Amino acid sequence: MAQYFNISGELTQELLAVDSSVSVSKISFTNTHATTMCTVDLHIEKKLTGKFYLLKGVELPVGSTFVYDSVGFSNTAGGFSLYIKLNKSVAETPTVDVIIQ
Repeated sequence: MAQYFNISGELTQELLAVDSSVSVSKISFTNTHATTMCTVDLHIEKKLTGKFYLLKGVELPVGSTFVYDSVGFSNTAGGFSLYIKLNKSVAETPTVDVIIQ
C-alpha cells in the first residue's frame, strides 16, 4: 500500500517511524511548488548508531519527478526511521510530493 506525503520547508522530516512495519520498494519525489530547483536528502537513522544516506543532494528541477526504485528494505524490526530533508536554492520554500511504495 502506497503512502503519500506533501513535504514543505527546509526542516528534516520523518517519513517512516521506527518499527512501523513498512516494506519499501520504491520512493518517488516530485517538485510541485518551487519556481527553481531544490535538492533532496533521504536517509535512514537508527538511534545510537547514526545516519545512512540513501540520497544526498539530489537536484530536483521544477515539475520533475525522481524515482528511486532500488530501495528494497523493511523497517519492521530494524529499529530505524526514514527521513527527508529539502534544501532550497533561492529564497522560496521548497515543496515536494513523496510517494513510498
